[in-house]
Amino acid sequence: MILYELIDFDILRVIWWGLLGVLLIGFALTDGFDMGVGALLPFVGRTDVERRVVLNTIGPVWEGNQVWFILGGGAIFAAWPPLYAVSFSGFYLAMFVILAALIVRPVAFTYRSKRDGAGWRTAWDWALFTSGAVPALLFGVAVGNVLLGVPFHLTEDLMPMYDGNFASKFFGLLHPFALLAGLVSLSMLLMHGAAWLNLKTEGPVVARARSIGIKAGLVAMAGYALAGVWLALGIDGFAIVSEVAVNGPSNPLYSEVSRGGSWLSSYADRPWITIAPVMGFVGTAMAVRGLQAGREVSTLLWSKLGITGIIASVGLTMFPFILPSTVDPNSSLTVWDASSSHQTLFIMLVVTLIFMPLILAYTSWVYKVLWGKVTEADVTENNDTVY
Repeated sequence: MILYELIDFDILRVIWWGLLGVLLIGFALTDGFDMGVGALLPFVGRTDVERRVVLNTIGPVWEGNQVWFILGGGAIFAAWPPLYAVSFSGFYLAMFVILAALIVRPVAFTYRSKRDGAGWRTAWDWALFTSGAVPALLFGVAVGNVLLGVPFHLTEDLMPMYDGNFASKFFGLLHPFALLAGLVSLSMLLMHGAAWLNLKTEGPVVARARSIGIKAGLVAMAGYALAGVWLALGIDGFAIVSEVAVNGPSNPLYSEVSRGGSWLSSYADRPWITIAPVMGFVGTAMAVRGLQAGREVSTLLWSKLGITGIIASVGLTMFPFILPSTVDPNSSLTVWDASSSHQTLFIMLVVTLIFMPLILAYTSWVYKVLWGKVTEADVTENNDTVY
C-alpha cells in the first residue's frame, strides 16, 4: 500500500505509455525479423534445401517471439480501454487481414514438409511470404493513420463512433502518407530479416540476403526521411489547448484539443527526443554498412537500434496523444485521459515487474541454446529438423 500511495496516477500513466512502447518495440525486434525472413524466403532460397535452411533459422523461435504481440494487445486492452475499443473497431478489417496472415504462418510451417512435391512446397513458401510481408506493411499503414488522425468521435456517454462505411474502414486507411509509412515498415523489417539471415546462414543464402537487405535499408532511410518532411510540411498536428489535468478522470472529453501546426513542434518543446530519429538513421545506416562488410552480430544489433529509434520517434513526437481524432479533436485519446484506473495500472505494473524479467530470462536462454548457424547439412542430415 505504501508503494501504491507513492506512485501518483500521472506517473503510472506515463509508465504504462512507455511500457506500451516497449512491448511494441519488443514485438518489432523479435517477431519483426521473423516477418522479414518470411518475406525474403522466395528470393533468398533458390532450392528446397536453401529454403529449408532459411525456415530453420526462425522455426524454433517464431512462436515465442509472438508473445510480444499478445502482450501488446493485452496491455492495450487492460491499460488503455478506450484505445482498444476505438482502434480494434475502426481498424477491424485491417486487423482481420493481419491476423489472417499471421494464422497462415503456423499452418505453412506445419504442412510445407508433409509432401515432397515442388508445387506443394512452393505454394506454402509464398504463403509464408504473405504472412511476413502483409503484416509488416499493414502495421506501418496503421502507424501512418495514427499520425494522420482517425475519423472517430465519442458520444456523451463515451461510446466510440467510427465514421464511414464498412469498406472505407479498410480502403480509407490507404492514404498516400500511410502507404509511405507502410513502405518504411516493410523495408525496415526486410533489412532486419536480412540481418538475421546474415547471422544465421552462410553461402548463397547469406549473399542474397545481404544484397536485398542493403537495398531495403536504403529504402527505409529514404522513406523515413521523406515521412519526416511530409509531417513537417503537409500534415497538421494536434495540441491540448485547455489546462492539462494529468491526474484527472479517464474521460477524453474532459480536455479541449485543437488541430493545426506541426507534429514536429514537439522537438522544439522537448529537444531531447531528437535522440529517437538519430537512433533510427544511425542504426539503419550502420546496419546497411554491416551488411556490406559482412559483419554479423553487430549488424543485427544496429538493425535493432534503428528499429527502436524509428518506432520510438512516433510515440515521442505524438506525446501525449495516443490516438487523435480528425472528426472531433476533443475526442482524441491522450495519455492523461484514456487510461484505466490508478489501482488497475498499479496492479498491472506489479505483475509486469514479476513476469517481464522471467520472459526476458527465458527468451535469452532460448537464443543462447540455439546460437550458431543453420547449414545445409543440418537440414539434410538431422532428423530433428522438420521444416
